[in-house]
Amino acid sequence: MSDAKADSTADGGESTFTVIVAALANLGIAVAKAVAGLISGSSAMLSEAAHSVADTVTEVMLLTALKRSEKPADEDHPLGYGPERYIWAMLASIATFVGGAVFSVYDGVHTLIAGEELGNPLISYIVLGVAFLLEGYSLRTGVKQVRREASRLRVPDTYYLRHTPDTAVKAVVMEDSAALVGLLLAAGGLLGGQLTGSGVWDGVASCLIGLLLVYVAWVLGRSNAQLLIGRPLPASMRAGVREELLSVPHIVGVLELTTLIQGPAEILIAAKIDFRDMATAEEVEWACEEAEAQLRERFPSVQRVYLDPTPGPEQRRRRQQEHPGL
Repeated sequence: MSDAKADSTADGGESTFTVIVAALANLGIAVAKAVAGLISGSSAMLSEAAHSVADTVTEVMLLTALKRSEKPADEDHPLGYGPERYIWAMLASIATFVGGAVFSVYDGVHTLIAGEELGNPLISYIVLGVAFLLEGYSLRTGVKQVRREASRLRVPDTYYLRHTPDTAVKAVVMEDSAALVGLLLAAGGLLGGQLTGSGVWDGVASCLIGLLLVYVAWVLGRSNAQLLIGRPLPASMRAGVREELLSVPHIVGVLELTTLIQGPAEILIAAKIDFRDMATAEEVEWACEEAEAQLRERFPSVQRVYLDPTPGPEQRRRRQQEHPGL
């Protein structure tokens, strides 16, 4: 197994573990919140239950994405199944919006209009405390992976989280962070209702939880949409690719460079290359081999390299002068 494939397998296994931890935590939390919400009559708690259900569905979809994207390339899919993870991740962001945000906003508005009967909030406080610990552990698992990968790539943690093509770990970190904020909002709604005797605070908390989920769904949806459409490597990495290509003997110019992220550890590079005019066919062939080897060594995630020998501007001018009709 090559280093690139080994890195891909390791990253996929770590992402799978991160998602499984989040899914198990959210499943238990969803049931507890729903029971607490029914007992206490709190709309914010019911919104938090919907939030956790949406997160659980999201993580099931992310697990599906991780497994399906690992399928090897075949005759019908010569470039592999990597981009399929972004389709499932996009569906996961829609589930967050529909299953969590819409319900939370609706329930909050309904509470503000119709009011609610407040029950004993003690069970809700206990559930919120336990949920905070579980969500915190799940978030810690995701953050550890982000820090490890950011350190390996020598970039800041926030930069890695913003630009990573591993949308599974990005979704877990964002959703768990939103969950912790949502728990604090729900607790604030319960406390406000307990102190004032009014359900308004609970309704406002529910609406705020819904708006928080709208933001998370929008960020994740936009990120997956960019990757589905086709996102290139960052500018600094593209400059590094050009640098490696130009360092190969017999290559004198990179006329056109196309890079495409197909998965967290799957990069495609295609380039139109101007070779030295006097280079033989054999030298061109070996230069292509050397270029691919150097790119894979510097960027282990590079899976496919396509180089197209193309006449440079000087050659084109000479040919036009020699053959004006062409």
